[in-house]
Amino acid sequence: MVEAQSKRELASNHRNESTAMNERWSTRYPAAIVLLCLAGGSCHTSADEPSAGGKLILSAPLTHSDWVMKDNVLGLDDGRAGVRHMLDMCKAAGWSRIYWRCLDAGRALYPSKLLDPMGPPLGDNYFNPRPDEVGKIGAQKNEAILQKMKERYHYGTIDSLAEAVRYGHQIGLEIHAWFSINEDDHAWGWPSRYTVAHPEHRWQRRDGSVYHSQLSFAYPEVRDYKLAIINEVLANYPVDGIFLDWIRTGDVRDPQVDSNGVADYGYERILVDGFKTKYGSDPQTIPNNDMRWVKYRAAPQTEFMRSVRKLTNAHRPRLPVAVMVQHPWSYRGDNPQYADNLQGLLLDVEAWANEGLMDAAVPAGYYAPNSGGTPELAYQYLKNLTGGKTDIWMYAWVPTTAEDFRSGLERARKLGAKQILFWEADYIDNNPHKTELQKVMRDHAAMPAKR
Repeated sequence: MVEAQSKRELASNHRNESTAMNERWSTRYPAAIVLLCLAGGSCHTSADEPSAGGKLILSAPLTHSDWVMKDNVLGLDDGRAGVRHMLDMCKAAGWSRIYWRCLDAGRALYPSKLLDPMGPPLGDNYFNPRPDEVGKIGAQKNEAILQKMKERYHYGTIDSLAEAVRYGHQIGLEIHAWFSINEDDHAWGWPSRYTVAHPEHRWQRRDGSVYHSQLSFAYPEVRDYKLAIINEVLANYPVDGIFLDWIRTGDVRDPQVDSNGVADYGYERILVDGFKTKYGSDPQTIPNNDMRWVKYRAAPQTEFMRSVRKLTNAHRPRLPVAVMVQHPWSYRGDNPQYADNLQGLLLDVEAWANEGLMDAAVPAGYYAPNSGGTPELAYQYLKNLTGGKTDIWMYAWVPTTAEDFRSGLERARKLGAKQILFWEADYIDNNPHKTELQKVMRDHAAMPAKR
């Protein structure tokens, strides 16, 4: 909910390999990134996928609640016609796979029985912060944005997801459901109904303090709730796959890792007691980065991924499951640098690959200051971690020029990527040269095989 405020400014920072906040929106800090993503399925090149050196599958994530906030865009409105405009822009760019965002903060971007619809915030929030929180990750009072939300967000009455799936399929696009599964707020001010009702299920730090919104997958009730959200979408919309975004977390005004880049949470009573029973040791008396303790805290997320695979197979065997995770050069919000996925996010991505719980994975394109991180390093890290068992996407930018695109295309080819996911789709509408750029991208786009 904060990503668009300076999306473009952030994009500029990222292009210079410097830092950027991991948020979004037209009034949020810019999250300009480009994902180079491999088609979900198998890690082996198949005859129906493009080979290195040829045309690549092009795709993009799309946040309707960001795009609809734009002003003076011909053809864009806050209803179904606006949805069609967005997808027409994607089609014109040769983007054949669209990852349609279903959740924003702790709210739904479709009519949901489990979450409140995205809309104006409650109380203290990123666009109307308390005096002591002004400036935190860019928070500022912004009445104009709050008014736009009131006027343009109709997620409880207009089913933009249904229109996206209907029209997307009509014009030959794949529409995948994008779930920011690891957040129950975005910046702050839009908490989920569940986290408000169950603060006892939130992350807890070693010192006993509790997070503002983040829910712990250690609790079976939380895993059931998150799985029910995915099931609600799969049961009501014929999407072409799911994209689980693990890197987005709420409470970004607070650091979420210690000085070693290890998660400072996971000290919920259910985990502490379970570890004591299994190992006979109190987590409070061992280092936070003790690998027994790290892996124990990561186990609930792996259990959730098993449930996701079982659920998707029940709806449609081998429905593609893709994930976005971190890497050793990444960060989040006001965080120091992550150690890696396992220690920083408590995600055992290697185990997920070994168990076949995902078809594709992408390392997010955020790099901590002076970390030395690059898209090539992040891509290779995840490729090595998953041992060739999972397709790897590469995170990159929506290009601003044809030359930017060609440069990124060559990078993807050299890395062996078969698909590029451009973060994020709405940037294409801001480009004064979009018609020329769309044609160049379209000319280099491969169509994915029919599933």
